[in-house]
Amino acid sequence: MPYDDSPPPTRRARPLSVAAALAAVCLTAAGCGGGPEPGETGAASPRPGANATTSAAPTPAGKQPEPTASAKPLPKGALTGRTVVIDPGHNPGNRDHTREINQQVDIGTGRKECDTTGTATNDGYAEARFTLDVSHRLRALLEAEGARVRLTHDADRPFGPCIDERARIGNEAEADAVVSVHADGSAVGNRGFHVILPAEVKGGGADTSEIVKSSADLGARIAGHFARTTGSAPSNYIGGPTGLDTRDDLGGLNLSTVPKVFVECGNMRDPKDAALLTSASWRQKAAQGLADGITSYLQG
Repeated sequence: MPYDDSPPPTRRARPLSVAAALAAVCLTAAGCGGGPEPGETGAASPRPGANATTSAAPTPAGKQPEPTASAKPLPKGALTGRTVVIDPGHNPGNRDHTREINQQVDIGTGRKECDTTGTATNDGYAEARFTLDVSHRLRALLEAEGARVRLTHDADRPFGPCIDERARIGNEAEADAVVSVHADGSAVGNRGFHVILPAEVKGGGADTSEIVKSSADLGARIAGHFARTTGSAPSNYIGGPTGLDTRDDLGGLNLSTVPKVFVECGNMRDPKDAALLTSASWRQKAAQGLADGITSYLQG
């Protein structure tokens, strides 16, 4: 089926109080649940190498493209002077470069594949396409509030970047917040979003001790706003009632020196979640929920 990636009109991000955000994320699945839109359905299945929560990508030899940033003048707004890095999970070209993305990179506490191909719905809507679409929508919303926004990639390179390079881009930008956008590939019946937070890790080149607390705050605010804006519930299979999951095995988090979280927006392998993820209007809601959470964090 064709997928509409054109963004609907955007609205300005609305900050919420921390208490309201945390209350929203603790809603039960029954209380949050939003259903699929009529005429927009899809089921999900994994692709080879799919594992949305372990994205990584080796740094190709030679000069790499600069992380993408909008060239247009930014308006004055609530986020003027702030820098946000958006990390679209995977790259559509990864599937054609399996040898390169299978190379191991240092994640501070060990070694891991540079990246994976990501997952997809059963009818072929790729996670990498989803993450780029949501990231573009999110960038527009944040820039409307005056934020300087950079993407770690914009499908403007053959594959990657690797997870270590993704972390480095946020670090070098001295970002006030970094959000890595993903969609999961789990079993049918597993539904909802979850937000992955960095554990306290120290080893090799990794030391998250300075960002654990701030990243947890960022993640909680995003989770609360995401639930409220999309109508989706926190995951029923990971992260408990809040949808907040702490991990120490993701290089993109381990190597970050600035506040950073991963957001798994839903499960592409579940038909009901897939119907949402393939809906352009729902993706706009997802971007708005992310923008509201980021704005709340930066103004908190």
